[in-house]
Amino acid sequence: MHELTEKINKLKREKNAVILAHCYQNIEIDEVADFVGDSLYLSQMAAKTDADIIVFAGVYFMAQTAKILSPDKKVLLPELKSGCEMADMINLEQLRKFKSQNPGIPVVCYINSTAEVKSECDICCTSSNAVKIVKSLGAKKVLFLPDNYLGKWVEANLDGVEVITYPGCCPTHLKIKAEDIIAIREKYPEAKILTHPECHQSVTELSDYVGSTTGIMNYAKKSSEKQFVIATEKGVYDRLKRDLPEKEFIMIKDNLICQNMKWHTLEDIYNSLVYEKHEINVEKDLARKALGCIDRMLSEGNNG
Repeated sequence: MHELTEKINKLKREKNAVILAHCYQNIEIDEVADFVGDSLYLSQMAAKTDADIIVFAGVYFMAQTAKILSPDKKVLLPELKSGCEMADMINLEQLRKFKSQNPGIPVVCYINSTAEVKSECDICCTSSNAVKIVKSLGAKKVLFLPDNYLGKWVEANLDGVEVITYPGCCPTHLKIKAEDIIAIREKYPEAKILTHPECHQSVTELSDYVGSTTGIMNYAKKSSEKQFVIATEKGVYDRLKRDLPEKEFIMIKDNLICQNMKWHTLEDIYNSLVYEKHEINVEKDLARKALGCIDRMLSEGNNG
């Protein structure tokens, strides 16, 4: 593994490439990653570099976002089968039907959506800035997609705004049930329970902190508490356990693994760099419209 890591790092230098790793990736990928974090952060960091090639260890919509923000860079997705079940729950036809059933209402799309979907929405959001973005619209009603649970969590945190959600979800986060929170609370009464807002509202209501991947990691890092229950994808737990050995981390369940995020291996990244395969492109007009959706979010001053 060490030899492969060295080969990848040598290739990076030779090809002027940057490697991005989402926090749900297999933890060994961090060894070759230039940036590790949430999807939008990664694309923004890559855009700031002078790299010629972006290798994105993430899922398809993330690579699309990287291409939208860095149109002149070559974007590679090491393993093409790395899709996102949530993002795939809505396509252009379904979006247009959703909008036609609710005319005249602003449309907010989660960053976890395809470029095609972003191109027909008014503004984008991340899990960390969703409340602020919806509030910024100043509307009584807002359409939110594709994640029903993040949308309803936003609604619960705002007064006087009805959030009409599309019935999409993250299957990984929906594995967590309210009874899991109750049981773990009884077993570890002193632990703080940190939860992602893609979880069912019955779960978020019972949690001590609800936030994005980065939010959860920062909370654990800055907190004076020493014991935490992690209610999100296992990659977050793996990194917290590695980076904060003085604190104790408990996974809420042992099956919280997003297989789409775990497809990538160091071998895939190496082959992607060697052969520059699985290039991700976004048609120019589509990219322009999707960029407008993202830029409107960024103009609110909080990119999550």
